[in-house]
Amino acid sequence: MPDSRSQSAAPARQILRGLFELRPAPAGRVWFSLRAAVCMGAPILTGWLAGDTSAGLMASIGGFTALYGSGRPYLSRSLQLALIALAFAFSVGIGIWVAPIGWAVVIAVAAIAMIATWLSNALQIGPPGAYMFTLACAAGTAMPAAHIGPIGAAALVLSGGAFAWAVHMAGALISFRGPERSAVTSAGRAVIGYIKSIGTPEEGAARYRAAFALHRAWTTLVNHQPSQVPSDGAIARLRALNREFHLRFAEAMGNASRHQSPPAQLIEDLRKFIGQVRDPQSLPSLSGNAIPLGHPSAGAAILEALLPGSNSMRVIVRVGVAAVLVGALAAIFHFERAYWAVAATVLMLHQGFDWLRMVQRSIERLLGTWIGLLLAGAILVVHPQGLWLVATIMALQFTIEMLVMRNYALAVVFITGSALTIAGGGHPVDSPASYLWARGIDTLMGCAVAIIVFRLIPPRPTTRHIPEQLARVLRAVADTTSHLAHGEVTVPEARRSRRELQLASFALTHAYEDSLAASRAQRFAAEEWWPAIAAVERLAYRTLSTCWALEQLGGAAARESATAMFVNDGAARVRNAIDGFVAAILNSGALPELPALPHVLETELVDLRECLSRSCVDRERGPL
Repeated sequence: MPDSRSQSAAPARQILRGLFELRPAPAGRVWFSLRAAVCMGAPILTGWLAGDTSAGLMASIGGFTALYGSGRPYLSRSLQLALIALAFAFSVGIGIWVAPIGWAVVIAVAAIAMIATWLSNALQIGPPGAYMFTLACAAGTAMPAAHIGPIGAAALVLSGGAFAWAVHMAGALISFRGPERSAVTSAGRAVIGYIKSIGTPEEGAARYRAAFALHRAWTTLVNHQPSQVPSDGAIARLRALNREFHLRFAEAMGNASRHQSPPAQLIEDLRKFIGQVRDPQSLPSLSGNAIPLGHPSAGAAILEALLPGSNSMRVIVRVGVAAVLVGALAAIFHFERAYWAVAATVLMLHQGFDWLRMVQRSIERLLGTWIGLLLAGAILVVHPQGLWLVATIMALQFTIEMLVMRNYALAVVFITGSALTIAGGGHPVDSPASYLWARGIDTLMGCAVAIIVFRLIPPRPTTRHIPEQLARVLRAVADTTSHLAHGEVTVPEARRSRRELQLASFALTHAYEDSLAASRAQRFAAEEWWPAIAAVERLAYRTLSTCWALEQLGGAAARESATAMFVNDGAARVRNAIDGFVAAILNSGALPELPALPHVLETELVDLRECLSRSCVDRERGPL
């Protein structure tokens, strides 16, 4: 077993590495950063030309709309960005409305933080998530906007959001189906990466990346599209291509499970299909019953996020408690601009990070802010006006977006400079030193409160969460197998079972990864479960690949093949074995003896029993 001192030092090394590591920039980041800079600068320029720089800075808050929606199909993106622009306008309007009432400010900012966290995480709007809406509301309570008023400020922010919407949607004029083509191409390349990794230590991770890329492509091609699309249009053809990628993925997984090398022609076929993404006219489009279901609907996801005891509900409560607590402390100690402390707290908590990542983000935020105060001080002393102010904000925003995915601590240096420049409303600061010192203390208090609240309301412990996710995947396997045994893998009920199985396998992987970054005891617990996790994932992917194989056969041929695979009520025997596994996992009961099992899943189920047996022994011994 690894030395305990090296285990304890691992989190510290990870934090230090994160502070100094410069990760590769995502593809297309320069254009993304330019768009964000333009969307921030244009409202300020307009306000200056109109003789009211403060109004321009207020409208620039709507420019943050440009940070959302990348990668979504343009039709879906248009609706999402419109709602985000409205949310920014509403948040700022509420902030300015309650600003004269001290106690109401804390309640309003906390409420906005909780609602934004709930909806942002449930609907998976992506970074920067709920933080920007909270910041917009909190900033509205302190910006010099007496001559504008709540309604006028909301209108200005909405106008800035409308401009960002137009800029963000401009790509539709060049390549309206660009996001869909990009998603399908990424899926094909991920499948090729998995095939090349078979037999190597990277096989498991590559299989997960391929499965996730395929699922994301289906979400782009199905969930983010209108309910009805032309049967001979581009979307139907891209769906056909993505199905081919999925079938090749299933074939490769089948070969890997039999310890066989995939045919050499497989990669050549995939490359040919990738070449057809631009103009996929050679493939027939898919009928409606050949399209898998993607993520749950928006309504279902919103309700699921409120389930009592769930981690998503814990994140919402954690954000609300922390926002109220830090707001109350700021009011008690008469902090001039309490929103900075509230924003720091929400930033630490809204994404639902585990303990280690939250501590790392807190350290990055503190160091970046305190260094960034020097940059902010220089900007406040120079006090740029007019075109120089526009250029300063645009340069800062461009730099932020270029750095935030590569090194967060370094990006915070420029985030601090930009935020304090915008918050100043274009007016000079009487005492820059005390103003900057107060902002540093605000951030320190916000991060400290976030850490305390996280400890008071921690995530669900690994000892419960991982077993529950294992049971969820196994139950989904059993439900899918009942349809698989009849060869009916394309009926709506079967597709729902297959969707649940895929989503459950993703959730299991996330639970394991989160546990590795948690406390030392939880890391030990997760490592003890790892053999069982890997075996359950193999069983899940084997079940899904068999579904795809039968779907390719179709009709009577699929039913005949299924009957041959599950003779003598094989599906019932699989379910009985899985029920025994679930009982042993959740209740620490004895593992069942396995009956004669269908050959198609026999190897995976036998391996799972052996791995569960080892995990149970390790848990009885406890961490060494």
